[in-house]
Amino acid sequence: MKVYTYSEARQRLANILNIARTEEVIIKRRGGETFSIIFRKSAKSPFDVPGIKTKATTNDILDAVKESRERFADRDRDTHR
Repeated sequence: MKVYTYSEARQRLANILNIARTEEVIIKRRGGETFSIIFRKSAKSPFDVPGIKTKATTNDILDAVKESRERFADRDRDTHR
């Protein structure tokens, strides 16, 4: 853990942020308050998924989606009768 005064941190912010990637950094203010800087990795998007190899064409996928939607639309119509 590295400890810096507010003035040091202000002057060396970029360097301190790089240090915070590997260890906690504490910044102390004159009045005795302390603040902790901790690196956090960004959350990945739920859409960031690995691709797969398939022989399906775009039209195959669109047909499957259309068929699925029709099936659920038919089911919903039967349910509301």
